[in-house]
Amino acid sequence: VQLTESGGGSVQSGGSLRLSCTASGLSDSSYCMSWFRQFPGKPREGVAHIDLDGSVHYADSVKGRFNISQEKDKNTLHLQMNSLKPEDTAWYYCAADPLVVGLDMSYWGRGTKVTVSS
Repeated sequence: VQLTESGGGSVQSGGSLRLSCTASGLSDSSYCMSWFRQFPGKPREGVAHIDLDGSVHYADSVKGRFNISQEKDKNTLHLQMNSLKPEDTAWYYCAADPLVVGLDMSYWGRGTKVTVSS
């Protein structure tokens, strides 16, 4: 299984970025799909995820600004990030697991860096 993130980069405060995560090697079963981020010296934290039933959930810090979506036919997960703030600067990772959501998820990408300047 391989997850590959793309779409990171540098943007000014108030700008937008769209992250994508392409998955290969996953079976036809359903998976929980998540985006995490990691600040320097901090553990990874959940940003948004899609549960097995298709419901979506967001961290309070990104509600109303970020949108997670999935193109199952393309095995691709997206994170649309709007109204970006300097405090959104972090490495962003996607993750997949057939059962759980959290730091114990089975499959992880290598991350993509997002930098938001003021």
